[in-house]
Amino acid sequence: MQAPPEKLTNPEVPLQILLFVDRRPNSREQIQQIRRFLKELSAEYPFELQVIDVSEQPYLAEHFRLVATPALVKIHPEPRQTLTGTNLVAQLKGSWQRWQRSAEDYLSQAIAAEPDRSEESNFDDEPPKASSLVYSTELLQLSDEIFRLKQEREELQAQLQFKDQIISMLAHDLRNPLTAASLAIETLEIGHNAREASRLTTALTTQLLKHARTQIRTIDRMITDILQAARGTSSELHIQPKQLDLGMLCEDVLQDLEERFKAKLQIVETDIPKDLPEVYADEERVRQVLMNILDNAAKYTPSDGTIHVSMLHRTTQKIQVSVCDNGPGVPEENRERIFEDHYRLQRDQAQDGYGIGLSLCQRIVRSHYGQIWVDSVPNQGSCFHFTLPVYRPQR
Repeated sequence: MQAPPEKLTNPEVPLQILLFVDRRPNSREQIQQIRRFLKELSAEYPFELQVIDVSEQPYLAEHFRLVATPALVKIHPEPRQTLTGTNLVAQLKGSWQRWQRSAEDYLSQAIAAEPDRSEESNFDDEPPKASSLVYSTELLQLSDEIFRLKQEREELQAQLQFKDQIISMLAHDLRNPLTAASLAIETLEIGHNAREASRLTTALTTQLLKHARTQIRTIDRMITDILQAARGTSSELHIQPKQLDLGMLCEDVLQDLEERFKAKLQIVETDIPKDLPEVYADEERVRQVLMNILDNAAKYTPSDGTIHVSMLHRTTQKIQVSVCDNGPGVPEENRERIFEDHYRLQRDQAQDGYGIGLSLCQRIVRSHYGQIWVDSVPNQGSCFHFTLPVYRPQR
């Protein structure tokens, strides 16, 4: 908490004024003129002046909604009045008599009300007068502190709620790949222990091993996504870029998701040039991006639908990857928000997932100095695009 302004000389003076200043060199002459004029006025009528540097106490400038400095604010008696601009002295001359009359009226009312006080009142227990600048400043500081603490509490509550949801969804979503991987491994174990005639063929063994590996990778991706989300958006992504064959990596990811596509009889078309330059990127991070986007494409593409994957040497420095589907598309008003943390479309609230996949993709792509975006036509499909830097060997 910042220190309050300097101690007041006379808290009983009813006319109280704040002078807001800044440290700009071109303001010094104007501030000196205002100070000289205020000193002349103090000889005519007592008032309390508090000088506030907005660079040291910006919360006060915000509280009084100041848009320029220097500025004069009469805070007591009410109503509050603010003077600002290049002609402050002239404005003060025009307002001074009204300010003085309001202070005299306040004193008259206070004296008239004095006998109504109970003689048994314990004045030592009374709080400072609301008109005190120190008291007002401390109230503002406490108000700002309470507001900040409320914000922190709301953020913590949201994080705790999100983590509770994550634990619940994780327990649910992990069951399917765990069951599939367990069945594949158990089948391999039974086949290995069976008699010679009942043993699994080499082709079936290879298929079961591949299926188990795919499911384990799915589990690993889910856990990685969850841990990344738990760290929050401010956590640093550890990127270890290297020379990478993006086309080969994409083919590998497509093979891992092959069973997913077959389950819905989806057709996957690819357009990956053989002479595509290599990129400079973190292989596992890019795998996460491809997995998330292709997994979404499989989820939203209808049965018998088509998914198109293409790569383009867009510029001398960038490779563009595009994944298009013929699903329901993304509403135009949501196309920016789908990359936000934990954001999910209304239609997806009942579906499995955490709303963190695309936000994680965006963080990964941006950490490679690339871009990610979506083009979409309602009820016709979506195309997700992202770019990665071309690998340039050091000379």
